[in-house]
Amino acid sequence: MKIIILGAGQVGGSLAAQLASEANDITVIDTDSVRLRELGDRLDIRTVQGKGSFPTILRQAGADDADMLIAVTSSDETNMIACQVAYTLFRTPTKIARVRESAYLTRGGLFHNEAVPIDVLISPEQVVTNYVKRLIENPGALQVLDFAEGKAQLVAVRAYYGGPLVGQELRFLRQHMPGVDTRVAAIFRKDRPIIPKGDTIIEADDEVFFIAATRDIRAVMSELRRVEKTHKRVVIAGGGNIGERLAEAIESRYQVKIIEASKARADYLSKNLDRSVVLHGSASDRELLIEENIEDVDIFCAVTNDDEANIMSSMLAKRLGARKVMTLINNPAYVDLVQGGEIDIAISPSQATIGTLLTHVRRGDIVNVYSLRRGAAEAIEVVAHGDGRSSKVVGKSVGQIDLPPGTTIGAIVRDDEVLIAHDSTVIESDDHVILFVIDKKHVRDVERLFQVGLTFL
Repeated sequence: MKIIILGAGQVGGSLAAQLASEANDITVIDTDSVRLRELGDRLDIRTVQGKGSFPTILRQAGADDADMLIAVTSSDETNMIACQVAYTLFRTPTKIARVRESAYLTRGGLFHNEAVPIDVLISPEQVVTNYVKRLIENPGALQVLDFAEGKAQLVAVRAYYGGPLVGQELRFLRQHMPGVDTRVAAIFRKDRPIIPKGDTIIEADDEVFFIAATRDIRAVMSELRRVEKTHKRVVIAGGGNIGERLAEAIESRYQVKIIEASKARADYLSKNLDRSVVLHGSASDRELLIEENIEDVDIFCAVTNDDEANIMSSMLAKRLGARKVMTLINNPAYVDLVQGGEIDIAISPSQATIGTLLTHVRRGDIVNVYSLRRGAAEAIEVVAHGDGRSSKVVGKSVGQIDLPPGTTIGAIVRDDEVLIAHDSTVIESDDHVILFVIDKKHVRDVERLFQVGLTFL
């Protein structure tokens, strides 16, 4: 596939690396020659320096025969105009744009071919807000991913000493929970992936990915670690777009306080939020945190646009007694350094956004793609089509399917029913199949596996 990416920042660069490794023809446009040189030296891609909304620059990048344009520069306006130019002059089939400003998003009917021709709109702030909200709703989870419109979830937890299943083989999971069906999709032990089998023994500190019907998630988590109390008190450091959206999303169910450094922004938030308490001050002000009883807070969530401020305020809150801290970190080099110490969960906006983008880049009827372990693995939801003659999966049991190495089928969603995949489970047409791919180089093989042959009409 021939893809043009506008923007060589965190999202654009990471997306280029991911797509280039899958044998796509990638061209990256950016005004920053240094960023482009770094990408060009590291990846097998073309680079073009210039403004991505200019017709001459798009033509130089190969827009005449490009299959897709992905505009993820830091400017909403550049992204939108680039899509307009690509549609008007080059008839680019698929145009994806990142748009941050809520003023553009709240007006309906703006994004279509007769106005601003964007086929897929990505709002990073909303993606991150949804991500954090799921983590708050599932105490103890490191990552929570929705599939089949929320009917099934893939959850990552860290196995703790004293958990009922720690030190036991996975086959005993069903004996512990006779009324709950689940499947462990993958285990990461000291950053090394392990394909789970019946005789695999779960060890303390393992990062365990399991899939189950959403209603059963909490029961499965209780087998792998100590059950945490339901969260009640949440402090959000930073009242920007993400902080405001997160407060709006959870203030009806939790006691929410927002700490915002800007007086004007704090005044705006206090007028526009219904139940959240807005505090004007610095989230790294020790006296302010103590005054607000930080030791009684269940979650401290730092979501400013400053990585260092987020890290320092989170570490301070943790030392002062906050039960759990979540920290938004844009620089991927920081994520592995801080997570698992005083910072419980490091949230990477670029990885969350890339998963949403990949959903629309993948071939076949892909419904969801999630980037896991900072891009090391993927979880994919794909719809099976065809029949026994035209499809390599329809009409076959899971045990009969020749899956690529490091790939497991975790669950199948059929209408409103969640079926945990076992060797005898037969896939039917229109099933939503949820797969876990540990080795990303086999993603293309997974796509081919679900493509329908020519005999299907």
